[in-house]
Formats: sequence, structure tokens, C-alpha cells
Amino acid sequence: MCGKAALVHCCAMNILTKRRIIVGVTGSIAAYKSAELVRRLRSNGTDVRVAMTAGATRFIAPLTFQALSANRVHQHLLDESSEAAMGHIELARWADAVIIAPASADFIARLSHGRADDLLAALCLATAAPVAVAPAMNHRMWAHAATQENVQRLQDRGVSIFGPAEGEQACGESGLGRMLEVTQLLALMPALLGDGPLRGRCVVVSAGPTYEDIDPVRFIGNRSSGKMGYALALAAAAAGARVTLVSGPCALPDPGCGIIRISVRSAEQMYGAVLHEMEACDIFISAAAVADYRPRSVSAHKIKKHSNALTLELERTDDILGQVSALKQRPFCVGFAAETDDLEENARAKLNAKSLDLVAANQVGVAGSGFDSDENALTLYWRDGTRQLPRASKQALATALVTIIAERLHEKYRTENS
Repeated sequence: MCGKAALVHCCAMNILTKRRIIVGVTGSIAAYKSAELVRRLRSNGTDVRVAMTAGATRFIAPLTFQALSANRVHQHLLDESSEAAMGHIELARWADAVIIAPASADFIARLSHGRADDLLAALCLATAAPVAVAPAMNHRMWAHAATQENVQRLQDRGVSIFGPAEGEQACGESGLGRMLEVTQLLALMPALLGDGPLRGRCVVVSAGPTYEDIDPVRFIGNRSSGKMGYALALAAAAAGARVTLVSGPCALPDPGCGIIRISVRSAEQMYGAVLHEMEACDIFISAAAVADYRPRSVSAHKIKKHSNALTLELERTDDILGQVSALKQRPFCVGFAAETDDLEENARAKLNAKSLDLVAANQVGVAGSGFDSDENALTLYWRDGTRQLPRASKQALATALVTIIAERLHEKYRTENS
């Protein structure tokens, strides 16, 4: 199997099998995506119950969810057909996890204030199972201070926030507020269930480019978008890890999902931020495209165009990955090798020179791959092995790569302790 759906499916299938999950649906146009979420969960062997708010039934019929889940849909707080007429208590006890997808601004507000005025809100209060919300709303509603305060309050109580994503919205505007796609939600479910392969681990991911200043208006940079690093941070969080993302300048939104993002600009700043996080780090994934050189001196004023040529004297930047790998108490170290030619030779040279545990190599300069693209293909190398990850979305590749990192980490510790 290959491609985005297959990679995510393989990662989540065993964890979701025979689990009991409530999918809560609230009043949002994104409710149509919930039908696919229920279908995919059930195809993975999950026992699914659907709870709908009154607003949700105006966007999609309960009969749709009844057909897809093979269970009746729960809508009423006081249910005469349930034991003691308290369906919310029965559901709350039954569930292994609750995911509200989509979660409207109104529902997030009610949940954050402890309201229990409908079935879905009441069962969220009554359950001991982990709860996640997948926000879906207009980008201005998401950015409003009231919504952000409500979200922070939920996070402080241990509710997981899945998304939102950025893009075109039903209102015709564009911005941060779209519900995550179903494949992304499925990838995050293992962490919600507490069964991820990196549960309890601390992961630090570096992402994006670095900018090395020449003068107040110019810099040396590269074309890294940060997409792969951000995808890896999300995949590690989905695998149950505590994740810190050290990000160079990117146009990407905060990944959310409890990920701590530290924003930096230069290689020197990234070096300091990464090394600061190493004390408790179990895995370091160096996905950033860090500048190898920087100007030896930075002009305090804009350099004027006085001649036909300009010579810059450059000096080496700190080797962040090499320094981390050389630590006495080193984490499991993963590097990236973006190459235009001799892929395996250059990747294995990096693996050996820096004593890394794994290198993920990709061919750049190929249309539709590498920098700026939403897709890529990777070849993984370690001391006595290799594995191909075929072309897929970067999020799907990240999910597959994190799964392999977990396998290699466990194998390393098993070998060392045998």
C-alpha cells in the first residue's frame, strides 16, 4: 500500500481496532466531513457512536450517521429509551475517547464554561475518557480573543485541540479555521487514546530555513517552507510524544495539538534554542534547512550599490545536529539530507560523519518534490538498513517516518539493554 490514505491507515488501524469512540457533531458546514470520519473509523474496526447537537441536524441528517455507524444516533439529553433516561451518563461510561468534529465556536464556548445544556456537552462533562475538539469556523471567529480564551481554558483542562487548518472557507474567505481533514484526524487519534508508539517521549523537531543577515534589509536564506518539519511535529504529537518545534521563519500557522513552538531566525538562534531543549529530549529530528555559512560581519547600514560586484566574506555556522549527536547524554538523532545527486552516497556519508541513528534523504530539484511542495518521497538509511517511503503528502510521510523512528528507537534500546 502507498499514498496518503494507506500510510495513515496502516499507522492507525491496530490502535483503533475494537476501541469505543464517540464522534460529536455540532452545527457547522464541516459536518459533512464527519460522515467520512465515522466511515473510516468503522472500517478500522472501531465501535462508533454519534452524538449530534440540534444545530448539527440542520446540516446533515442523523440517518446518515446511523447508516455509517450501524448504531442509532444520540440527540437528546433526557432519553426515554435509555436506562434511567440518562443517555449521556451511559455514553460517558461507554466511551474510550470522545472527538467533537466539527466543533463550532458556540460549542467550544459552552464546553469551556462547563455548560451541560444538551446531550453532547453533558457527556463531555460526565466522561472520564479523553476528549478532543476539532474546531471549524470562520477565521475571524477563530482569531477572536473570546474564542482563543475558551480554547486555552479547554487545553488547561486537558482537552486536546485538533487544528484548525488554514485555507478556503465556506463563506468565501480564506484563513485559519477549517476543520482538519479526516486523514489528519485519524493520525491524531492514537495520541488521544494514549496508545501512541512515542507515548511519554520528549521530541524536539527543527523546521524551516534560517536567515543570515547581510545588512538591515538583506539576508542569505533558502527555499525551505518548513512543511516537512511541521508535519513531523504533528505526527510525533499524534504518536503520543511531548513535542517542541524550533522553527525558522515560516508562513505556516501554529500547529496546535499541544505542540510548543519556539520561533527563531538565524542559525545561531536555532543552535541556542535546540541545545536548550536537549536536557529532557529523547528524540531530535533535524528537519530544518540550516544555513551552512553566514556573513562574517553584518553591516549596520544598508549596503549601497557602488560597484558592479560585491564580495561577502562568509564563515561556517554551528553544526547543530553534529553538536547534539556528540552530547554525552544524546537523544536518538534523525537527520535529513536534501540532495541533487548521489543520494545514497551523500546520505550515508552524513549518517557516518555525524554518528546519526537515521537519515531521511530526498531528491531536490525534481518537479513536485522537495522544497515548497506538499508532496515528497524519502529514502531512509541507518547503519545496517534502508527503507523506501514512496511519494505521498508530507503529512502522510511524516506519519510513516515517525512510526519507523519509534521502531528504531525501541530496537536500539532493546539491543543496548540485552
